[in-house]
Amino acid sequence: MKVVILAGGFGTRISEESHLAPKPMIEIGGKPILWHIMKEYSYYGFQEFVICCGYKQHVIKQWFADYYLYNSDVTFDFTQDNKMTVHSNVAEPWKVTLVDTGLNTMTGGRIKRVQPYIGEETFMLTYGDGVSDVDIAKLAEFHKSHGRMATLTAVSIRQQFGILDIESDHKISSFREKSHSDGGVINGGYMVLEPDIFEYIDGDDTVFEKRPMEKLAEEGQLMAYRHRGFWKCMDTQRDRKQLEDLIAGKNAPWMKWVDA
Repeated sequence: MKVVILAGGFGTRISEESHLAPKPMIEIGGKPILWHIMKEYSYYGFQEFVICCGYKQHVIKQWFADYYLYNSDVTFDFTQDNKMTVHSNVAEPWKVTLVDTGLNTMTGGRIKRVQPYIGEETFMLTYGDGVSDVDIAKLAEFHKSHGRMATLTAVSIRQQFGILDIESDHKISSFREKSHSDGGVINGGYMVLEPDIFEYIDGDDTVFEKRPMEKLAEEGQLMAYRHRGFWKCMDTQRDRKQLEDLIAGKNAPWMKWVDA
């Protein structure tokens, strides 16, 4: 199952860093948060990624182009026509497709643009700025068990995201944008989607979290996988520092691969 990651936004709420690189490339623990998200999925055996690029996409492409070199021991022999020898490497078992989905394209439009790379397969989708210790294998099993078009991971936190009304059978009866007075259960990303989802997206101007998600909920096609563990979105420098502190203290719940 392929994993689509939305990594094309401007990251305006963490502009101190995102003026140099797209938000998914901002580092925590010496690696981009995008790498951390990919390592989460890889831990559960999901190794094929489609990255939706946009703002400063060249930074993402260059990082992946140099990844093998940066993680290897290398000898440069200038006496033999600048010969380069790679002695050892730490390779990831990944296949990564980086797609230019446009500079100002909305989330739904970015998803629509990667349709040729997904085909008629069930796929996963998440945002490029949040980490979690959600059991992705169980999430996939839950999606398969209910037979509906979409599953999202529901988390309880006060944030500026879409609010969910969840029925006892995990069906989401409504999806709406958050107001200042709301708390409760929100969309934490980590979604599983059927390929028919592309029919709900009109084009580049479609915000996936608005009409497509609302329509799925109205039709009874949107299900919630409740996650009561760790989840954190890196929206601000304060959020970044909190994630950095967890890594420094060797208490980062999402980094399950460290002890694997």
